[in-house]
Amino acid sequence: MTVSDLHLPAVTPTDSIDWKAIPSPAFVLDESRLRRNLALISHVQRESGAQIIVAFKGFAMWSVFGLLRGYGITGATASSLNEAILAKEEMRGEVHVYAPAYSEEDFPRILELADHLVFNSFAQWERFRPQVEAARAVGKELHVGLRVNPEYAEVETDLYNPAGPFSRLGVTRREFREDMLDGIDGLHFHTLCEKDSDTLERTLEVVERNFGEFLPRMKWVNFGGGHLMTRQGYDIELLIRVVRQFREKWGVHVILEPGSAFGWQTGWLVSSVLDIVHNVKDIAVLDISVSAHMPDVLEMPYRPRILGARDPGEGQETHREAHDHAPGDFPYIIGGTTCLAGDVVGEYVFDHPLNLGDRVVFDDMIHYTMVKTTFFNGVKHPDIGILHLDGTYERVKVFGYEEFKAKLS
Repeated sequence: MTVSDLHLPAVTPTDSIDWKAIPSPAFVLDESRLRRNLALISHVQRESGAQIIVAFKGFAMWSVFGLLRGYGITGATASSLNEAILAKEEMRGEVHVYAPAYSEEDFPRILELADHLVFNSFAQWERFRPQVEAARAVGKELHVGLRVNPEYAEVETDLYNPAGPFSRLGVTRREFREDMLDGIDGLHFHTLCEKDSDTLERTLEVVERNFGEFLPRMKWVNFGGGHLMTRQGYDIELLIRVVRQFREKWGVHVILEPGSAFGWQTGWLVSSVLDIVHNVKDIAVLDISVSAHMPDVLEMPYRPRILGARDPGEGQETHREAHDHAPGDFPYIIGGTTCLAGDVVGEYVFDHPLNLGDRVVFDDMIHYTMVKTTFFNGVKHPDIGILHLDGTYERVKVFGYEEFKAKLS
């Protein structure tokens, strides 16, 4: 069974949206698309018996956390003190915390907030264990876990591979300390990145081979994130079956913490053309920044889709002199508004010439993109808005000088 086999809520067609009515620039979340993802995630949670929580590192738009709760999402995973506070204040469910290392300064507050607390190493567990035991002694209900590194992953991009050579993330089998498991009731692994359920199935085989002897001592296992179950073609039935089998085999509670799956294909980054520059080719300068507002384009790298545009080579010839285009063949290099020379998305072909003020809409810009933006160069940060089911648009956040200034001193 894949996404297309389920009866999910309909979504708003993009050709029915009045992009000109949306102030630019803006990240726009479409409520209909989010509800569709939540319906699917809720189905997986119900049928598999796993607990699915939202990973803030991929999706942290707290103005819609009420919607998540309405679909049975009972918690969030945080990777820092700030995210843990956000989880407690806005998600209002279980707070799961994991970080590669905790500081002496932050740990007491993290300990106060957390319901699940995962350590990255036995050294960190040993360092903070007295505080954990003291909190438990006065009635703190706390699940404590250890992150393990199966040393197996199918991630093509090194930047996103947590199980690559010399990874600092998680304890390998050869470094595992069975004598230090007292007080630990769960294991955590995270080796997926926007992968299908067959990758999880193969990963679990390695986890069981390397750490299976310790699983009978555990109450729960966190499978981490990277389960892109809302992507078209994802094998949902296999995911449900794999989770069920693992739960029944080991008698443990299973937790999944996807980020991208929540925000996948749920919205756009709306921008507008500020200028057209010609240097052999036409270059459209937009009121957004690739570097500041779409950093994954440079980091990953990847090429975002623009609504109404196509890649060069798809269709008609794209390399022409200015003002010498065939009908439906208008190539532009798309660039941002900072002074960074490399603040460029790439070349796209439009079926009409671009003019000042025209909207350029980047697709699938809600997961990860929004949480990684910066105020580099002091350029205007895009609004955050919601396109509701009735077609109304709500600006939920407008950024100004004070937000820019607050990051500096």
